[in-house]
Amino acid sequence: MINTFQTSIAPPPVPPRLGRSQPFLIPAPLPSSGSNKHLIRFLVCVVTLLLFIAVGGFLFIYYNNNNNNNNKEAEKGPSAQAIVGHHPSEKRETSSRALARMIADSGQKSNTKNESSGYLKWQKDHSILKKINFYKEHWVTILEPGDYHVFSRVTFSKGSLRKPLAGRIKLRQSHSEEEEIKMKAYCSLNYSASNPQMCTITMEDLLTLKRGNQLSVWVQDLSLVDYEEGATTFGMFQL
Repeated sequence: MINTFQTSIAPPPVPPRLGRSQPFLIPAPLPSSGSNKHLIRFLVCVVTLLLFIAVGGFLFIYYNNNNNNNNKEAEKGPSAQAIVGHHPSEKRETSSRALARMIADSGQKSNTKNESSGYLKWQKDHSILKKINFYKEHWVTILEPGDYHVFSRVTFSKGSLRKPLAGRIKLRQSHSEEEEIKMKAYCSLNYSASNPQMCTITMEDLLTLKRGNQLSVWVQDLSLVDYEEGATTFGMFQL
């Protein structure tokens, strides 16, 4: 019978074999404070670049939408702006254009014989003249050449039993030239003491006028004209 000997002592280590390398660990260096600063700067640059791109994109979209809206308004044409009438430049241009609005001289009626034709007189003090001259009580003289809207309204206080009442706007190239008829109109109303009536003739047209041209209103019977303010007028404005 063989007795087994037991002990608590650990066996001796096995010696390493020859020709076999043993692994060893090299500790990695900790990041320095300088490399942290570079990383922070890089991140700041990236965030700043992204911010600039976002702001630039917003501005591009904003101005692009504004340009599209302006193009749409321009496509509507100048007529839309004329209807609205709020364009500042249009107001400035309109205020600098030539115009005239003449008021009939009520004193002409008392100095007129019955059934006498002639040119209406105008009250300079009560009339409006801008870049247009007043010439010898009857005529207005153009100072700026261009296209003008010319209009006149003549009211007769009673009818003529024999012939229609006529009104005409006449033009002459200068004060020494012959007149030519540019517009004319008629009205006819019978008159009776129990039923007095009035009639009004209206004339308007577009005329191309030169510097020095003169215009006036001729009527068939000056004694029948209603000289109250607003009843008989004459005017023009440059387009």
